[in-house]
Amino acid sequence: MGNFRFYRRVSIFPGLSVNVSKSGPSLTVGMRGAHVTFGSKGIRRTIGIPGTGIYYTSHSGYHSGAHSGHVEQPISENQQTTAHAVAQMLALMVIIGAIAVAIAIVGSVAGGK
Repeated sequence: MGNFRFYRRVSIFPGLSVNVSKSGPSLTVGMRGAHVTFGSKGIRRTIGIPGTGIYYTSHSGYHSGAHSGHVEQPISENQQTTAHAVAQMLALMVIIGAIAVAIAIVGSVAGGK
C-alpha cells in the first residue's frame, strides 16, 4: 500500500522560501549548500556540497515519525557539541568555497574584458 505525499516550495526571494506539505508549513532560510528550516517539528540545519549528494543534517525540537516509537539513548552533551562543531566547520568550508568560486568567476569575467 502506498502513501499520499504532498510538497510545494514557494520562493519569497533569494535565500527565503516557504514550504507547504501534508505535515504543515515551514520556512527555509539560506542558500544552496547551507540552509536552516523552521517547522512544526523543530529546527533542521543542513549543510553540504552542492551537486555531490554529500550533506549533514542536524535536527532539534519535536521528533515524530516511524522511528519515534522506540526508545533512543539521548546523545551526551559532549557528542552534541562535537556534532555541532563538525557542522559549523562544514558550513564554513561551504561558505569559503562559494566565495572562492565567486571570486574566480568575477576574476575571469573582469580579466576577459
